[in-house]
Amino acid sequence: MTIISSAGGNASEEPTPMTGRSDRTLLARLRHLYGDVFALVYLGVCAALTVWAIVVSAGDNEDASFAGVIPVLATAPGSLVGLALPGGIPTFAFAVVMGALINAGVIGWCSRRLRGGPAH
Repeated sequence: MTIISSAGGNASEEPTPMTGRSDRTLLARLRHLYGDVFALVYLGVCAALTVWAIVVSAGDNEDASFAGVIPVLATAPGSLVGLALPGGIPTFAFAVVMGALINAGVIGWCSRRLRGGPAH
């Protein structure tokens, strides 16, 4: 038994009792997760720090050897888990991106909860 609205589809985005699934698309879920202004600002800062670290490391500067530490610390603790994987530059990029996405999701969730918005 399926509940059908007058528009011919499921009337809500809530999980149906029969399927247990939501009709929200992946894009809608990502927009909900990362659409908060604080999460977007955090992602922008992390991207800027990563670009800065790559540019500084490419130069002939003696102090540039520790430039990659700044984006890793900005995206900790998720990036520290990712750095445990073997590899070089791809592992660094993976660790920073995954740490930033995890932290941005947590920041967005906290921001919505503090403002009293929807948490699901």
